[in-house]
Amino acid sequence: MSNDRNLEVKRDVPGEYGAPILGSVLDRLDRFYGKNFFEKRRDEYGSTVFRVNMPPGPPFFPDSKVIALLDQKSFPVLFDLTKVSKKNVFTGTYVPSTGFTGGYRVLSYLGQEEPKHAQLKSYCMDILSSNHDRWIPELRAAAAAGYAEWDAELNKPKKSGGLLGGIVSGLLPDDPPELNPVLGKIALRFLTKTVLDKDATDGNALTETGIKLWLAPQIAPVLNAGLPAVIQEPLLHTAPIPFIIVAPEYQKIVRFFKANGERAVSLAVPHGIDPDEALHNLVFFICFNTFGGLTILWPALFKNVSDFDEFDLQAELREEVRRAVGRGGVDAAALGAMPLLQSTVYEVLRIEPPVQSQYGKAKVDFVLETHVEAFKIKAGEMLYGYQPLVTRDPVVFEEPEKFKPRRFMGEEGQRLLEHVFWSNGPETSSPSVDNKQCPGKNFVVLVTRILFADFFLHYDSFKLGDASISGTSSVYPFTELKKRA
Repeated sequence: MSNDRNLEVKRDVPGEYGAPILGSVLDRLDRFYGKNFFEKRRDEYGSTVFRVNMPPGPPFFPDSKVIALLDQKSFPVLFDLTKVSKKNVFTGTYVPSTGFTGGYRVLSYLGQEEPKHAQLKSYCMDILSSNHDRWIPELRAAAAAGYAEWDAELNKPKKSGGLLGGIVSGLLPDDPPELNPVLGKIALRFLTKTVLDKDATDGNALTETGIKLWLAPQIAPVLNAGLPAVIQEPLLHTAPIPFIIVAPEYQKIVRFFKANGERAVSLAVPHGIDPDEALHNLVFFICFNTFGGLTILWPALFKNVSDFDEFDLQAELREEVRRAVGRGGVDAAALGAMPLLQSTVYEVLRIEPPVQSQYGKAKVDFVLETHVEAFKIKAGEMLYGYQPLVTRDPVVFEEPEKFKPRRFMGEEGQRLLEHVFWSNGPETSSPSVDNKQCPGKNFVVLVTRILFADFFLHYDSFKLGDASISGTSSVYPFTELKKRA
């Protein structure tokens, strides 16, 4: 583990930013099209803390200079609001136009020190708590509709003829069911039915594609969409994408929320929030934060479990779930008797955090420590943490590159939870108006456990094939999906 003694500052933060504009562009190209961007710099500088440029950067975006933090000792400073500000750092070194959010700076972009932060965060937490008795039944109902889609695909006749066709097709038709589109519908259906009392998938009032059309321009400058550089760089990474391009899609989303969100918006009144501002925050909270996060996390969970082959994980999960549920349903008591399932979810959050990047701007001068050395940080410097490396820190985690579903079981496993940071804070801490931890932290873990438990009440096992690309997303086909015997 880390050395707890105070370390001396013996050198400046290593690394360089290069020539103005050119240095930023070169780092951006290496980040998107090179390999091992962080690892090779870590090895070159002999440090888990170093200076580097992060996308998007000049000439048409703000300053790209950051100090990268890649270890478990330095990274948590990003949660210390006495040392860093989280104002306008949600998407990194730039802020999308408020046109994407109805003209408002929504909660995710507010610093904890801003008065409206407490109002809006309390409102978001009220949305979650006021619907606490509806989450499980609505999620299970939405999942049942999803299973019906998969089952309908399973029941389609095979097109391949003869013995060879039967061998090749195995359990599935020639066009096997796909994981991601149905998980997206489950998420959208249960979120809108619970919060808005209206199923957004009914008649395709809203679709995953439509939501992601609104979402994509806000994060495109900091993501690799998988396009060739000659297309992606001028279109996505050179200048902000104008809101007007997706304005019709956003207005469609807002109209749906306005027509069905009276109950949810009314929860903002006790917090002194204008109804229109509450409406646009509600859209962002449900569609960007929650729906966007679940459609990353859920496929990652299924894929990691599908690929695991060190022991029969699915058999153990299936037996644990069915034993815990017994003749009852999926409730809090049953979930509490599923330690392997819970540990599996936490391990996915560790190895594939749905939010990879965290930023914070230093408010004061301070000394930052890694496991082995210390550096002076000056007020105004932007700090950046890359979670997929931080949560694979070998000082903390044994065999950090391996997916180990039992990692968080038992007393030692529970202790390790303080080193899981996907929610903008340790898994062992709680969201409050005094921090920037995701208000839906506990909710996300809960509904993910519910979904996976419910899945194993309907299916015995599954196997996913290689991903295909649909837009900017990976889509996994089932190569095996066995219904419960």
